[in-house]
Amino acid sequence: MTESTYYILASLYGERRHGYAIIKEVERLSGGDVRVPVGTLYGALDRLLKTGLVALDGEEIVDGRARRYYTVTGVGERELLEEADRLRRAARAVRRPSPREATS
Repeated sequence: MTESTYYILASLYGERRHGYAIIKEVERLSGGDVRVPVGTLYGALDRLLKTGLVALDGEEIVDGRARRYYTVTGVGERELLEEADRLRRAARAVRRPSPREATS
């Protein structure tokens, strides 16, 4: 799973959002490390819709423009949580005391 996909799914975890709100939440969750340009976001959302990881969850017209809302699906939640576990294991592998520290 790419970093941007991870954060897009994380931004939808527990709350439906529209595109701009997803972009802002990705930036907040990543501490500003991940920025998802609009074109990248909608390409990723199309892919996530096709793979069943996210679903459309309504639409409204705001200032004459359609605002689509997205939500993470059950499958998307499972994949997100599996990726979070994988990242946690990977971080633990690096954060454990090094052999040099153990002999010092």
